[in-house]
Amino acid sequence: MEVLASRVLLHPRDHDVSRRFYEETVGLGVFREFGTPEHPGIVFFIGSGLLELSGHGEAAPSAATRLLLQVRDLDAEFTRLRGAGVPVVDEPERKPWGLLEATLTDPDGLQIVLVQIPEDHPQRLSTGMPLTGERAAGD
Repeated sequence: MEVLASRVLLHPRDHDVSRRFYEETVGLGVFREFGTPEHPGIVFFIGSGLLELSGHGEAAPSAATRLLLQVRDLDAEFTRLRGAGVPVVDEPERKPWGLLEATLTDPDGLQIVLVQIPEDHPQRLSTGMPLTGERAAGD
């Protein structure tokens, strides 16, 4: 399958509350808006991905689903969001797999995992691949 684009799709219980949360509290940039005033939709940038709020949901999010957002400074973002009243599930800590993580929730209870990759983590170490973007012949 050749995937041309992708996004995370959320059907919030209250569109206006979720929109304010993701746009104003979290601080995500708007990619596009669509729909009508009665049935609005909005798409936010989340790093190299997209997050869409549209439709209407009644059920609470599954505990098996989380939104992971990688940030540059976990402590600063966690402190800012906690100070804005965002409910905290887990305080920042280094996990056994080496990442720094904290978990909060959105207005519908969806867990948002904030992640920072420490300087000494293998994801930051050189893979031996050229940084120029050039590929070897035959790749």
